Amino acid sequence: MTMEDALMNIGTVIMKKRKSLGLTQQTLAKELNVSFQAISKWENGHFVSGN
Repeated sequence: MTMEDALMNIGTVIMKKRKSLGLTQQTLAKELNVSFQAISKWENGHFVSGN
């Protein structure tokens, strides 16, 4: 599995869990104190490295 595949899998998990809880990207973003754009990027496998 490539890093890209792993990130897409993590994004899918985030999206499925968010939806199972009945949360919108906006609501989850507010709870996590991030932008809804960040949630969208995470769900689509676009993560920013901390390095």
